[in-house]
Amino acid sequence: MILKSLSLLNYKNFDSKSFTFNDKINCIVGNNGIGKTNVLDAIYHLSFGKSYFNPIASQNIKHDESFFVINGAYEKDDKTEKVSISLKRGQKKVIKRNAKAYDKFSEHIGFLPLVIISPADRDLIIEGSDTRRKFIDSVISQSDKSYLTHLINYNKILTQRNALLKYFALNHTFNNDTLEVYNSQLTNFGTLIFEKRDVFLKEFIPIFKSRYNAISNGNETVDLVYHSPLFEADLNILLKNTINKDRALQYTSIGVHKDDLHFNIEGHPIKKFGSQGQQKSFLIALKLAQFDFIKDQSGVNPILLLDDIFDKLDELRVAQIIKLVDDENFGQLFISDTHAERTEKAVKQVHQSYEIFKL
Repeated sequence: MILKSLSLLNYKNFDSKSFTFNDKINCIVGNNGIGKTNVLDAIYHLSFGKSYFNPIASQNIKHDESFFVINGAYEKDDKTEKVSISLKRGQKKVIKRNAKAYDKFSEHIGFLPLVIISPADRDLIIEGSDTRRKFIDSVISQSDKSYLTHLINYNKILTQRNALLKYFALNHTFNNDTLEVYNSQLTNFGTLIFEKRDVFLKEFIPIFKSRYNAISNGNETVDLVYHSPLFEADLNILLKNTINKDRALQYTSIGVHKDDLHFNIEGHPIKKFGSQGQQKSFLIALKLAQFDFIKDQSGVNPILLLDDIFDKLDELRVAQIIKLVDDENFGQLFISDTHAERTEKAVKQVHQSYEIFKL
């Protein structure tokens, strides 16, 4: 799968900008604040229907404008596929494939496989469990439509159960029969989500360890450990056991929305015991394992975005990543950097065509 061209209208700092891309390596270079990352984010936007860096959709519209439009033309399975995303202030975002709007955004997820490696990935280590759950969900959803449906349904019922708990507290009332209806539905979808996460991680963790081993030359032992209350008991039982706590808190305190993925190095949390270099290697291994998994599941080379990679990694690590494009038949690669000469020196090491875009 290849992104052949991209056009932006009123997107972030761009009023109007178009690109025609190389099939292999594309380098977006320029000073800080010029919009390099915004170009990569627009490409991410086309795959996921949202920004990687700013979840508030309206804030991606250029200042003093009323809308934005992103258009991308892809070559996939020997066909041209055109995808567009547009948003007007005060209205719903529209995603179109070949000029036809999707009824549900979820139908688009996985159609354009993509992996991004960015300094913002550090949030996976330093932020709460919600960030790591989103990572798991994002990887599985790109190749499993039913998983995304289960997740949407689970979150809808969770919101309704939480609203019911608040209603009980405000009105000093309680109806166990009504609560049981939500418990049953939450258990059905929650169990499916838990089982799919468990199966996914059993396959994903060895890929991750292999990637880390290659990046670090086998100097440390790393692991990903899946934590879920559903390892202990059926969700329906857990919900019944925590009802007094839930009524006091006025929200659902247990379920797959509390799952976490622990990042360990030598058996200890990498957040506390990993050096900066180890943490960077850990995150890159995580994203490259994501690439491998999606490629294996979909049979398509995902687009790979490397955002501001040189400022966060030493040149040896960057060279190793770029060589992967040559060594392992990666697909299309996009790199953003502040120094054109440094970028060109790195990409010349591989025997692939490349294009440098100076902003």
